[in-house]
Amino acid sequence: MHAILRNKIENSDRNMITYADYIQTALYHPEQGYYMNEQVKIGTKGDFITSSNVSDIFGEIIGKWYSRIYRKLDLPASVCEMGAGNGRFAQAFIKGWHRCSDMPLTYSIIETSPFHRKLQAEALDHLSNVTQYNDIDDLPQFEGLFFSNELFDALPVHVIEKKEDKLFEVMITIEGERLAERLAPLENQEILKFIRVQGIHLLDGQRMEIPLEMERVIKKIGSALYRGIAVTADYGYSYEDWKHPARRNGSLRGYYQHQMIEDILKHPGRMDITSHVHFDALIQQGESLGLRLLSILRQNEFLMKAGILEELEEHYDLDPFSDTSRRNRAIRSLILPGGISSAFHVIVQGKGTGSGTRVTDILG
Repeated sequence: MHAILRNKIENSDRNMITYADYIQTALYHPEQGYYMNEQVKIGTKGDFITSSNVSDIFGEIIGKWYSRIYRKLDLPASVCEMGAGNGRFAQAFIKGWHRCSDMPLTYSIIETSPFHRKLQAEALDHLSNVTQYNDIDDLPQFEGLFFSNELFDALPVHVIEKKEDKLFEVMITIEGERLAERLAPLENQEILKFIRVQGIHLLDGQRMEIPLEMERVIKKIGSALYRGIAVTADYGYSYEDWKHPARRNGSLRGYYQHQMIEDILKHPGRMDITSHVHFDALIQQGESLGLRLLSILRQNEFLMKAGILEELEEHYDLDPFSDTSRRNRAIRSLILPGGISSAFHVIVQGKGTGSGTRVTDILG
């Protein structure tokens, strides 16, 4: 990967590339990119844990929730998941659906990683009506539930910094044998437009990630989703959150063997890279494409409204390793303050569902 990045930098116009180019290469290079290679990423043997891998209860609850509300919204029994990882959420969602509904479910997956497509096929090969697509552009016009979990936080971002009252873009170059940062005057018109539209004002010395790729993905979702609801589970900040002194250095970071790494120039191709989502921009860009905001809640609040507490079982089994004990612990970890859900929000946007659609229609 270092040789690939060095070649890319040395063949660039100014002997430097943007952070977005670096992240795109480190994560999505066809052979050596982190998400594209056959390294295990998710779970105890990987680098990070997602909500769907804490327990199957996460996917099951959302499956049960959609089985209850799709008729209210006059939507088909059809789901599309973008960025499905190892397929565990899909498997759990389908299980939760069939616990509550006899209606056949159509499940589509959009996944760019050949390794993850292979894992998904292995996890779901016993299920019918599951279709995989390499790219969202391959998806036929879709109606139903469009779901993503930790999709937007994994997209490439540009990085800007304000210094001595001037805006710079943070670039990546080579110094000796190592990757290093270099500041360049901010000239990218797309970034300048994003700053202007979002009303962003940086303090001197402050950094921020600019998610240009996020808007392109939202446009593709808005185009593919003819009618239905888009549910996004991810972590991020509002513009007011970004103003907090703790965000002064931005949110870009890596995860390597379950350790948070602040220097994302380490371990390219072998480390997850992530940044917090600009929620205000995601919602605003969605609105411009006909994706009307229906609800934004912390993930634990959403799960409780979706009925997760109904899954807690009373038991007198003193064995902490019993199935019931493990399931109850997983539920509590998803809803208690300080648990994994406290860092996440669930955003629900509707398209073609009617202006009279209420929050209560989508939360059971």
